[in-house]
Parts: sequence; C-alpha cells; structure tokens
Amino acid sequence: MDPQLALHAWETGDTVSLATFPPADGILDTMKTSRIALSLACAAMVASCGGSSGAPTGAGPTPTPTATPTPTPTSAQCSLSSRQSWTLAQLQEWYLFPTLLDETVNAANFNDLQDYIDALVAPARAQSRDRFFTYITSIEEENAFFEQGASAGFGIRLGYDTAARRVFVIEAFEGAPALGQNMDRGAELVAIGTSEATLQTVNSLMANGGPFAVVQALGPDTAGTTRVIRFRDASGIERTNSFTKTEFALDPVSDRYGFKIINDGGRQVGYINLRTFIDTAAPDLRAAYDSFRAAGVTELVIDLRYNGGGLISIAELMGDLMGRDLDGQIFDRITYRASKSQFNSAYLFDPTPQSIQPTRIAFIATGGTASASEMIINGMQPYLPDTDMALIGENTFGKPVGQIALDQAACDDRLRVVAIAVENADGNAEYFTGLANTVPNTCRAQDDITAQLGDPAEGMLSVALDFLEGGAAACTPIAGGPATTQRAIDRDFLRPERPNTIQRNVPGIF
Repeated sequence: MDPQLALHAWETGDTVSLATFPPADGILDTMKTSRIALSLACAAMVASCGGSSGAPTGAGPTPTPTATPTPTPTSAQCSLSSRQSWTLAQLQEWYLFPTLLDETVNAANFNDLQDYIDALVAPARAQSRDRFFTYITSIEEENAFFEQGASAGFGIRLGYDTAARRVFVIEAFEGAPALGQNMDRGAELVAIGTSEATLQTVNSLMANGGPFAVVQALGPDTAGTTRVIRFRDASGIERTNSFTKTEFALDPVSDRYGFKIINDGGRQVGYINLRTFIDTAAPDLRAAYDSFRAAGVTELVIDLRYNGGGLISIAELMGDLMGRDLDGQIFDRITYRASKSQFNSAYLFDPTPQSIQPTRIAFIATGGTASASEMIINGMQPYLPDTDMALIGENTFGKPVGQIALDQAACDDRLRVVAIAVENADGNAEYFTGLANTVPNTCRAQDDITAQLGDPAEGMLSVALDFLEGGAAACTPIAGGPATTQRAIDRDFLRPERPNTIQRNVPGIF
C-alpha cells in the first residue's frame, strides 16, 4: 500500500468504528430494547468491538465462541488461500454494500490478507463508504483491549505537524512509563534512538521519511521495547530519558481531568472527556453523571476530540445517562443489508439512577472523532432544541457504519466486516462527510496543547463554554465537507501504516 494513501486512510480512526460487544454471558438483555442482534463473538460499529451483540437462541450465525480453547490450526485451514476463501464468503454474506464488493479480484495476486480485503472493498472506498473500515485482526488482542483496556507502550498519544516537521505529545496516560518521567501534554519529541549515541532528530526523520519514519524509530508495540527519547517538556526544559514499553491498562476516563464540574461565572457546567468506548468506561461514566445529578447540572461539555470510537454498548449507556425523561424513546437504530433485515433493531433510552436531562450540550470534536463518538452526537440531536446543541472544534470524521466480528478461532482471525448502518431517531445515517452539516450549530476552535485537557482556558473548551453561555452568536461556524480537509492546522495523529486494535480505537497511542 502506498504510504501516503495509508496515512490518509487511517487518519481518523476509520478502523475505530462503533461496535456491538456481547455481554459476558453472551445473552442480550431485551428488557428495554427491540434489538435482535447477532450471536457473533462480537458485533461492532467500531473498528473494534462494541455494543450488545448477544442474540436470543437460534438468531443469527453461531461461530465458534472465542472463549473456547483455540484449536491447533492446520496448515491447510490457515493457509493464505484458505483464509482468503473464508474471508470472501463472509463478505459475500454480510457486507453492507454488496453491489460495491469487487468479486472479480484475483486472490492469487495478493500475498497479504489485508491487501486482498482492501481490493475487494475498493469500490465502496471510492465512494467513501468503507474507508478501510473492513479489516482482519486478532481475536485475542481485540478482546484484551475492549474488555480490559490492555495495551503495551510508553503511554502517550502523539500528533505531528507536517510543515514544521515536529511531533508533540497531545495526551499522556496514567499508570504508563511516559507520564512517570514528566512527559505530558504539550511536550515535544526532539530526538529518538536505541541509545544516546544513536539519537536521530525528529526533524531529520520527518524530512527523510515522513511520519512513518518516526513511527519506525519508536519501535514495535511490544513490552520490553526500549528507546532513548530527548524531549522538551511543556515548561521548556529539555530532558533525555530512557523509556521502556510496558503493559498498562488504559483508563478511558482520566482520573486527572476525565470529568469535573466547572464553575463558569456562577453557572455549573459538567465536563466529560472520554478517551475510548471500552467496557471499563461504564463505572466512571456512571460516577460522572451521578455527580452532575447531585449538583443539579444540566449543561454539559462532552469532549470527544481524540475518540475514534468503540463499543456501542458504552455509547448507548451514555445515551441512557442523558435520557432521564426519555424512557422508551429511540436513541439509535441499527440496520443491515436487505438480506439480513431480520437483524435490524432499535435501542430505546433506558434511564439509570444516575441519569440527567441535559438542557444544553457542547460536543468537542476533531477529524479524529469517529464512529461511536459520532453516534452519541447524532443520537442526542433529535432531543435538544436547535439552539441548545453545538459541535465545537472541527468537523468529525464521518463514519455512520459499523462492523460485526466474524471469527475463525483456529487461526486467531477476527474479520471486522462493515455490516451495519447506524441512524438516530430522525433517520439520519448519512454523515459520511462528518456531522458539521447536520448539527444545527458549529463553532470553530483549535486544539490548544499548551493547556491541559479540562482546563477552561484551553482553546476548544473555552469556545464550548462560550457557546453554553451565549449560544451560536459567539461562534465562527465550522465548514462542512470531509473532516480530512477541515483541519485548523496541519497536524494529525501519528500512527503506523497498519494500526493494531488499540491504535485504531485510540488514535496516536504509543
């Protein structure tokens, strides 16, 4: 794959789609839904897992459960040609856009399964319907991330500025090596090497090989990988430290700034920063809304600026937590291709003891805001007056489709197939160019990495608070169109040509 094409393809969490992740017992709770979901290992509207994909007995296909021991693969079963044949059969049965599947592609021309998949779905990609959202991944790796947030790395999220050839830390994660050595938001990577003697400047890496050269210099995402990094922290102090990638559990709602109540000129505003939609987000989200409810908060800023998506179940929980007075009304509808319409479903608001009824919401977004994140914004739009909801920052990525998970356990293959469209109660499921053209109010703002996330003085949060106070009159609108053309500055997430599960759902993580 051409590196520039790959960079564009992965640029905003295209593989981080919403997902329908099954409950632990694999049984769908149907008390408050009309959902009839697949009994797949994991149905998703993310480029990961998400939501509740368990199904009543007898509904949908029943692949080998991922919880069973993985059988020893045979060379024939897991040969490239066998995996290609299996993949094609799944796409022919489940792909959301069957007329956009190129079945004339010759599998023998490909030495890599993902390249073959990319060729099969190329017609849909040409129409911006499947921008590398269909992919092959590891069952074991994906389950570890969505169930536990398991990751190996330095624990930083990186962005780069192409024109200036600079790489910055835009977020640092608790419990990981980088933050423990004073590398936090606003730090700049100056040089990278395997030792001090082999340090190469980021400027030279970018000049000679672009962002992928920096990715390569940072080494593989395996525990024990060590790199010496010279960096300039947010205060301007330059340090040269050795960092070793370790296993850590990503906290989806930061203990430092994940949620808080901001006193904005006497008005109480609830702030939530959600990093990714994984199972472990649920307790923190409930705690956040419980604190908002106790304080009488009804105005919210929901910060999804780096959130590429995740579990549908967590997106629907967020809907429930904002649906105190919406019990039984539709939050989302999920639809399949015509031949699978028996699996179409609707999720109804199911308020919890922590639920509030927001009167005004400002959603912070960038081109990296995708999938489950967009589902939240789209799902709440029918229930707020036009004057009381806004998109702050940049246009979103544009991913109103999601994946189901089809497993070939013997080969540790999980095929993520774009198989579902997600729409809100008004039927909106056509935001392939982002949500800026559908949300009634938009306010342009820049991501200010000189201020910590959750700081009221930070650029995007400041504009969000202005909207909550003064409405759209205080805003400069975001232009519509694809998110990739709407960046306020020439900066993007740093990521590999072929992101793994964690990198798809937490863009820029290393």
